[in-house]
Amino acid sequence: MGEAIDPAAPEPRKVPRLIRLPEVKHRVGLGRSTIYRWMAEGRFPKPVQLGGYAVAWVEEDVENWIETVRS
Repeated sequence: MGEAIDPAAPEPRKVPRLIRLPEVKHRVGLGRSTIYRWMAEGRFPKPVQLGGYAVAWVEEDVENWIETVRS
């Protein structure tokens, strides 16, 4: 049968999904230069460093930015 749920158990942590530049460009409809310029101006979310020169954006940050722009 099923296991009993322990109400005192901590909630599982949600691991943020990371997306790379090609997907970011596709979702927001902007080019690389515009994205990086707007990041420098504080108008676009900054990526997280993956190691070396590799970066990715937190998907939720990009989605929130899209919703803000649409408003």
